[in-house]
Amino acid sequence: MQERLHLVWLISKRELRDQLRDWRILAPLLILTMVFPFLMNSFAYGVVQFANQYGGNLIVDRLVPFSILIIGFFPITISLLGALESFVGEKERGTIEPLLSSPLADWQLYLGKLIVGSATPLISSFIAIAIYLVVVSRQQLNMPDAPVFIQLFLLTIAHALLMVSAAIVFSIQSTSVKAANLLASFIIIPVAMLMMGESFLLFWGNNQVLWLAVIAVTIVAGLLVRLGLAHFQREYLLGREIDMLNLRWMGRTFWGYFKGEGHSLFEWYFVSVGGTLRKLAKPLILLVVLAAFSFLGSFWWVDNNLPDYYASKGDPQEYVDLKERVNKEFDFGELGGEINAPTLFLHNAQATLVIAFFGLFSFGVLGIILYILNISLIGVLLALAKIAGISPGALILAGILPHGIFEIPALMLSCAAVMNIGLVLVTPQAGRTVGEVLLEALADWARVVLGLVIPLLAVAAVIESYITPRLLLNVIGQGF
Repeated sequence: MQERLHLVWLISKRELRDQLRDWRILAPLLILTMVFPFLMNSFAYGVVQFANQYGGNLIVDRLVPFSILIIGFFPITISLLGALESFVGEKERGTIEPLLSSPLADWQLYLGKLIVGSATPLISSFIAIAIYLVVVSRQQLNMPDAPVFIQLFLLTIAHALLMVSAAIVFSIQSTSVKAANLLASFIIIPVAMLMMGESFLLFWGNNQVLWLAVIAVTIVAGLLVRLGLAHFQREYLLGREIDMLNLRWMGRTFWGYFKGEGHSLFEWYFVSVGGTLRKLAKPLILLVVLAAFSFLGSFWWVDNNLPDYYASKGDPQEYVDLKERVNKEFDFGELGGEINAPTLFLHNAQATLVIAFFGLFSFGVLGIILYILNISLIGVLLALAKIAGISPGALILAGILPHGIFEIPALMLSCAAVMNIGLVLVTPQAGRTVGEVLLEALADWARVVLGLVIPLLAVAAVIESYITPRLLLNVIGQGF
């Protein structure tokens, strides 16, 4: 094993030497490392002066963690140039053939490139952060706690692995450096949007929720590394000379996968959709387990901690006011006239598509997080109903199960299909390109959504609009 890792180090040393000789990478990296911390400090100082005029202490307290997050991000964006050229650059320079003909395993080549591609921006980011902290320590700004420092440290590492591993995947799949560099926006823009969400959590001050972001980004980065290893093919790098966007082939291939072997609607459901459901067996089992833990955990946490929280405040009236507000929210007197089936259907379909969208770009990770949040919300609402004196069991039987037996499976099927896309992408499949694997997985998702999810959501919307309100009125009216 030591000898194999030594070969990885040889590739890393060679890649590091090439990067240190490239002024296009070194010059911007040095400028950002040495200059950007002072620019960020000037920005922070201006914000502090402005916020102090209006008593914005909360903003000031969150400013240093936000600045650290931004300072750690910018050097990584510059270093993407080296990662994007890691394989396709070698191909254009004519040095890829000796490298690929060497007695090195695919994982050794890939890991050697990844180590240098990630280590260089991380070192630059940490130096820039250290300079910023030295400057900030001499000013009247509150430093973050140790857990926040740990979160920012892990997020910086995860961002580097995420962006560099994605850049290497693009480098493997591209046929020219120009094409690889054009694809850089598909890395920077999603990560920038991700950082907007993380910045919101920092200013919100909820460090517990921020741990979910740390875990999610780390998992996605690991899956991207796995994706690159799974689809690294030496023959593919040497054989392709030009990229072509063949929409006709894509449409024909997608339709072939979507239709499957069924020649009628019945055969399509029985053979094609049935075959897809068998593929989704393991993701569905996982989602059922996650749903049970999310629902029971959120219900137990609110039921056991919320009364103690209000009791610790020493004002019993606040707890009474909470019960009154919850009772008011659970007033179903005019529920029937406010809900209609088309609106419910469109809302649920939109939520399902949003979960699928975020899951598609994160190998299902963000989709699972949104799924867990949706299921947890049900547990929170039932716990609040119990605190207000309403029977959770009665609400489940009358307010959730009638339409939930259709709506919840639809949500699970959609999430499982998105998870399946991530799973097949990171699974090695010899002789098949990433595009072919992705088209088949998207066809499986489309089968499930069009064949099962949409009909289930339609039935759930009708029941939730016309049957559930009456059942709730009867149950609440009987004093449950």
